Amino acid sequence: MYTVRQRRIALVYGLACHLSFAVGIAAMIASIYTGLRLGRGPFTGAAALAFDLLLLAQFAFLHSFLLTGRGAKLLARLAPAALGRDLGTTSFATISSLQLLLTFAAWSPIGAVWWEPHGALRIAVTAAYAASWLFLLKAMADAGLGVQTGFLGWGSVVRGRTPRHRPFEPRGTFRYVRQPIYLAFALTLWTGPVWTPDHLLLAAGWTLYCLVGPALKERRYLRRHGDAFARYRRLVPYWLPRLQRLEEPTAESGEVR
Repeated sequence: MYTVRQRRIALVYGLACHLSFAVGIAAMIASIYTGLRLGRGPFTGAAALAFDLLLLAQFAFLHSFLLTGRGAKLLARLAPAALGRDLGTTSFATISSLQLLLTFAAWSPIGAVWWEPHGALRIAVTAAYAASWLFLLKAMADAGLGVQTGFLGWGSVVRGRTPRHRPFEPRGTFRYVRQPIYLAFALTLWTGPVWTPDHLLLAAGWTLYCLVGPALKERRYLRRHGDAFARYRRLVPYWLPRLQRLEEPTAESGEVR
């Protein structure tokens, strides 16, 4: 179905995607753990604050835009050889990873350390930070790692298959809460051990996005999946997990992102 040239292009996109993903996530983990003191932004004072707010905004707005219909059309133009649509998930993951890398590499620190634990408390807080990342990994796996990491697009093309999203079927963490990925992402922001003005700014800003952003996504899901998603939304809470899981998954074509 795909030519040799198309498969080679897909492979290059895949390598770039996963390299960007690894570097972007590593930058986020290290930066939050150290209170965002690793940034190499050139600004100080009020200019640093304004620039850092811009970095927070670029991730939230572009990430949300690319999940819209117009965003999907833009992604479909980002690969040659008529591969734009098939490599959409790969392009999306690459852009998101580069946005993370930009945020933490270009961050301009605005203040000194407020609080940093030591000894046994440092170990406990670090364990909580690690647990939040494991929770995020679990939620991403429940949503489909192929979509979340960009593998679905390039991996399918390399193997000569048209990328196909799995049916929308809430599983794992999605049976307890509708937005486990955003919840886990927010937890990674608040469990870092070193607190600075930068850390608080990041945690507050992106937690707000994690609360508001998914509501826009759910509108798209409601249009796409209709009554099936409407029923799921009635049964499962938006952001705060319930103790009893959803026993009957809602099946409909689509994907969970």
